[in-house]
Amino acid sequence: MAVIAIDGPAGSGKSTVARLLAARLGFAYLDTGAMYRAVAYLALRDGVATDDGASLAALAREARISFAADGHIVAAERDVSEEIRRPAVSAAVSEVSAHPEVRTVLLHEQRRIGTVQDIVIEGRDIGTVVFPDAPVKLFLTASAEIRAERRRRELIAGGEHVGIDETLQAIVKRDAYDSQRAVAPLRRATDAIELDTSGLDVDQVVEAARQIVRAKLDVPS
Repeated sequence: MAVIAIDGPAGSGKSTVARLLAARLGFAYLDTGAMYRAVAYLALRDGVATDDGASLAALAREARISFAADGHIVAAERDVSEEIRRPAVSAAVSEVSAHPEVRTVLLHEQRRIGTVQDIVIEGRDIGTVVFPDAPVKLFLTASAEIRAERRRRELIAGGEHVGIDETLQAIVKRDAYDSQRAVAPLRRATDAIELDTSGLDVDQVVEAARQIVRAKLDVPS
C-alpha cells in the first residue's frame, strides 16, 4: 500500500490539498489533525484538563475516533466535524497533541489505517514519526500572514467573526508551540519536498503535488 505523507504548519493548506490530491489519485484521505482536534473538543466539553495526559489518552481511547464515508469525523458516536473547528478547540489542540500518551493512542490507529489502503495522510509529524518510510513526503508552507488570512476566512465561513491581527497572533503562537514541543515537533523530514503555497491557488498546489507523486509512484495520470 502506498502512503503519501503531507506535513506543514497551520493554514498551509494541508487539509484541502491532501483531500483533493487523494480524490484525483483515487486514494483514501486521512486528516490526523482532526483526530487531535476531536480529543481537544471532547476534553473541553467534558471538563478534562488539557494538561492531564493520562485522562486525555483515556478519553481518546473511549471516543473511538473514526471517519465517515463522506470524510466527516466521528467521536463518541457523533459527528463533531463542525465543533472541532471552533477557536477554543484551535487554542487547546496544541497542548492536547503534545502529550505522549495521546499521541500513542492515535498513532496506533493512524498506522493501522495506513496499512490497509493507498492513502494520503496529512498532519505535522506524518513524514517524521507516523510514516517515516513513506515513499512520498511533502511539506507545505506559506507565510504566516497568508496562513492567518486563510484561517480567518475559514472561521468566518463557519460563523466565527475574528480579526486578522487576532488570527495572526494565534498562528504565530501555534507555530512556536508545535515546533518546540518535546514530542514529535513540527519539522520537515530530510527527504520531504517543500512546496511554498504562498503565491499559488489550490489547483496549482494540487497539480504540483500530483506531479511529484507521479514521478515517484506508478499512479494513473
